[in-house]
Amino acid sequence: MLKGQVALITGGARGFGLATARTLAEQGCNIVLVDILQESLDAAAAEIRSLGVDCMGLQGDVTNFDQCSGIMDKIKDSYGNLDILINNAGVLRDDLTIKMKESDWDTVLNVNLKGVFHMTKAAVKLMIKARKGKIVNVASVVGLLGNPGQANYVASKAGVIGLTKTWAKEFAKRNINVNAVAPGLVITELTKNLTEAQREALISETPLGRFGTMNDVANGILFLASPLSDFITGVVLRIDGGLGTGV
Repeated sequence: MLKGQVALITGGARGFGLATARTLAEQGCNIVLVDILQESLDAAAAEIRSLGVDCMGLQGDVTNFDQCSGIMDKIKDSYGNLDILINNAGVLRDDLTIKMKESDWDTVLNVNLKGVFHMTKAAVKLMIKARKGKIVNVASVVGLLGNPGQANYVASKAGVIGLTKTWAKEFAKRNINVNAVAPGLVITELTKNLTEAQREALISETPLGRFGTMNDVANGILFLASPLSDFITGVVLRIDGGLGTGV
């Protein structure tokens, strides 16, 4: 479905990013992984290449626009164009608002929101020239619902949703689709550390009665990155098991 296309995935060395890389690679897509973790990046790139596609691992900081622009130069030199951008890089620095450090607010907004702006601004120049492209931003259901103790994270993800809707309108005339996924409770390194009581409490809030998986999210991203979604733009696809919908 994506044979011969090129996808850039930020935060691609692990988590949602690596799961998405596997899923797109299985559809024949060449992958560019961007992350700040060099050792994890090298291992991830080797794994993706083992699936029979080309994969570059590029160390880079999405909060630095010059680095984002340099990454696009390398993609242009190697592939000529970029078909898909997955803005996945993100961090957490949770605390109650009254206790939250300004540095933790700044870190989360810089990576989760400014990083999306930087990479999209750099990438869309290639897409505009080609008059086609798919951009998928990884938001979160808390960006729609709010969540105590996550003011910085919620603000960043709500901002990503706002950017998604704005860019869908800005780039539509260039045949560039911009959508977002909003994962709910998903099994990650963080949720693995929850107690059984905490897990049960969270699951009880989800109508489908379970945590999501990395593959659940990756499959949603694949749909929005593929030709199956050619007439969809400006959409926030909730991958949350019905969390917060009143089901």
